[in-house]
Amino acid sequence: MEISIDITDIKILAALQADACLQNTELAKRLGMAPSAVLERVKKLEQKGIIQAYTTRINPDILDLKLLAFVFIKTSEGPGNVAVAKHLVKIPEVLELHHIAGEDCYLMKVRAKDPISLIHFMREKMSKISGILSTKTTIVLETLKEDNYLPIPKPTAWKKH
Repeated sequence: MEISIDITDIKILAALQADACLQNTELAKRLGMAPSAVLERVKKLEQKGIIQAYTTRINPDILDLKLLAFVFIKTSEGPGNVAVAKHLVKIPEVLELHHIAGEDCYLMKVRAKDPISLIHFMREKMSKISGILSTKTTIVLETLKEDNYLPIPKPTAWKKH
């Protein structure tokens, strides 16, 4: 199923991705549209699953979650079996979980207070999940860029429908 969007939708997505708290009236003013028309478009983008959530980005240092780690996980699962993943996604410290191709099965992004907290997480939470054969952990020394913004093409790159 192909979902189509137009230039106006792209402008809405770009504005809301930059500022999820943007009021509908301000968004309508920027687009030169009636607030009711913009609200209707935003609702359609939500219903189609194009806009999936509105989030607040929090500085992890404030919550004393200064350690960022990536964990490669090898499992005993056969192809298509996601039993380990079902357990991992429920753990709050797991920020991202990706099923990957290659030597390992999953790549997990984790935040913890410090190395001891990461060890505790691995021993107390991950070790209880059957099917994990091995892990390789990479601890981040410095983050140069971290965001979840998608690169939205400039509206001029889109054809008018």
